[in-house]
Amino acid sequence: MTTESEIHRAITVTWKIERPRLIAGLTRMVRDISLAEEFAQDALVSALKAWPETGVPHNPGAWLMQTAKRRAIDHFRHKAMAATKLAEVERGIENEQPDVVESLHEAIDDEVGDDLLRLMFTSCHPILPPEARIALTLRLLGGLTTEEIARAFLVAEPTIGQRIVRAKKTIAQAGIPFEVPRGPERAARLGSVLSVIYLIFNEGYSATAGQDWIRPQLCEEAMRLGRVLARLAPEESEVHALVALMEIQASRLGARTDRSGAPVLLPDQDRGRWDWLLIERGLQALEQALALGGADGPYALQAAIAACHARARKAADTDWSRIAALYGILMARTPSAVIELNRAVAVSMAEGPAAGLALVDAIRDDPALADYHLLFGVRGDMLSRLGRQAEAAAEFTRAAALTRNARERDYLLGRAAAAERG
Repeated sequence: MTTESEIHRAITVTWKIERPRLIAGLTRMVRDISLAEEFAQDALVSALKAWPETGVPHNPGAWLMQTAKRRAIDHFRHKAMAATKLAEVERGIENEQPDVVESLHEAIDDEVGDDLLRLMFTSCHPILPPEARIALTLRLLGGLTTEEIARAFLVAEPTIGQRIVRAKKTIAQAGIPFEVPRGPERAARLGSVLSVIYLIFNEGYSATAGQDWIRPQLCEEAMRLGRVLARLAPEESEVHALVALMEIQASRLGARTDRSGAPVLLPDQDRGRWDWLLIERGLQALEQALALGGADGPYALQAAIAACHARARKAADTDWSRIAALYGILMARTPSAVIELNRAVAVSMAEGPAAGLALVDAIRDDPALADYHLLFGVRGDMLSRLGRQAEAAAEFTRAAALTRNARERDYLLGRAAAAERG
């Protein structure tokens, strides 16, 4: 006999899985994200009341969707928000697949892909500032609470809440259609979607602030969103490339910190702690991206760089010359001082620290790097390898003063102290 606690656990798991699908499907019908969230929440409340008595339905997602749809109809009827709106919602239900009355679950499966894709493109619309896109995406598609998002990004919970509310209002007031754009607009919007997912991943992979250097939960959410997008847009090479990049990078998470949580840099990592299943998945996703003709895409190039590291069973086996060449191609494709800094690191490993330092010094006055702590950390490392310890200590100290991550600050101050000792 199923206990009440087991049913509540089942509801929690079902809600985590079905929430994005519910909101996406309801948004398509009511054209209002806030209302869609409200109706989905009402369905959850109904499940919490009904399922302990009736048991978990055979198709829990369909049950939740049907309940939410009924709640939507009741809302428009009782609020008298225009007969045309009621008719529109009712028509949307009546015009579902012919077998919807017998099996709403099948109807959901038929449409959920398009609905989720629409919601993803809507929540990542360029009209929203990047921080709002991230918060809204994590709320609607990642299933994170406002508190969880605030904690992950070390921002006050009311601030995150305001960002989400403002984002929804902006979408509503701008009349942004709940659809997947086509042609050039789709290409532009896809870039925004991919950028948001990768920003989420990067914050998990190397936290910009706080006491933890990594936040695996954010990496997991970003990878999940990427995999969803890859299933919904299988013809887009850069989607598969981003999935490849994230999975290969995430394979190192278990080795990126020691037992105390302190950073362990790539050359010093125990590669036996890497997740080789994730590496294999990532390499397969990269092959899929290449098969679609996306070898020169920005995410494909970054994934190819990550693959060079993944294929090296020992740090000494890393093909740094190829990595430097790939960064050169990436730099030509998407010029950036940060990419050039990464190329300098690869060159320093392939040709020696003097060659790398020359490249770093060529860009050290770039305004984009003025407060970029990694510029000074990289320069400190190269100076240290050249035996210029006093200069290295000064660079590590400057980098430590600029970072907002406590773990990284401690690491850099440790490097500075070691350099001072000579």
